[in-house]
Amino acid sequence: MMLPMPIWPMPLHATPDGGVRPLTLLGLLTNWQWDWFAGPMLLVLVGAYLWGVSVLRRRGDAWSISRTSYWMIGVAQLAYATLGPLGVYDTVLFSIHMVQHMMLSMTIPVALAQGAPMTLALRVLSGRVRSGLLWLIHSKLARVILFPPLTTAAMILMPFVLYTSGLYDLTLRNAVFHDLLHLWMLLMGSAFFMPLVGPDPSPWKVPYPIRILLFFLTMPFHAFIGTMLMGSKTLVAESWYLAFNRTWGPSPMADQYLAGGILWATGDFTMLGVMTALFIGWFRESQREARRVDRQLDREDRALLRREQEAGVSGATIQPLPADTRTEE
Repeated sequence: MMLPMPIWPMPLHATPDGGVRPLTLLGLLTNWQWDWFAGPMLLVLVGAYLWGVSVLRRRGDAWSISRTSYWMIGVAQLAYATLGPLGVYDTVLFSIHMVQHMMLSMTIPVALAQGAPMTLALRVLSGRVRSGLLWLIHSKLARVILFPPLTTAAMILMPFVLYTSGLYDLTLRNAVFHDLLHLWMLLMGSAFFMPLVGPDPSPWKVPYPIRILLFFLTMPFHAFIGTMLMGSKTLVAESWYLAFNRTWGPSPMADQYLAGGILWATGDFTMLGVMTALFIGWFRESQREARRVDRQLDREDRALLRREQEAGVSGATIQPLPADTRTEE
């Protein structure tokens, strides 16, 4: 069934020669387009996850509704960023691209990480497939790709390299590089966030203080590149944006100023939110560990009391437990 024309305003990769309809507030909801690169990927992400959840429920195993909700929220954001208005206008307005950039590299990976896809797969799969996935998770390749200092450096350097070189201009003029940039942002963000905020197994066990430090380190760099864009007198991809000759929306320079503010504010807001969640998780983990130690000490005290009682009945001399047994497991 064909959708109404207002929902199909132009190709996803809009060019100055293709004609661009003005973006309206209503268009931020209705301007959607199918794409054969992102569309099938989204269908697979939804279908595979829901299949895994249904397999668990059919055999009577529980799966958290919140994890499923996080996954669906992440996929919905991904659809909006690639097939929705952001995907339609990301080559027309630098500010729209920047919103898309921050979603692909930050908010979407955080939501997907909370969905725990690897944990779900390990619970559903069996045999060689499950063994192969476990091997991959703990392989040398995974240790390199998910090495936290490396992924942190990628998060910091990527905006500098993208917007201070001709790379971003290339992604505007070439549809293949444009799609690859989106894929890179998503994979880079996932590699950074999943080992730090997700419950999935990871080759790196990063302590909470180090996680918070890594997030804290990225914040000044997002602010720096954001303010640099806001204060620049030169347009990024100037010839491309000027060629649209838009009579609607902000001017190219005002649009770049807005894009810089989005990079600054969104980066800091996302990292601050994640750090707050980590502080809460750290506190809860410390509370659980304290309760675990208390239970262990109680068990040892009861065992010692039983030995004393048995020794009293038999007349034997009780030997105290070694001091090092009253430690955590």
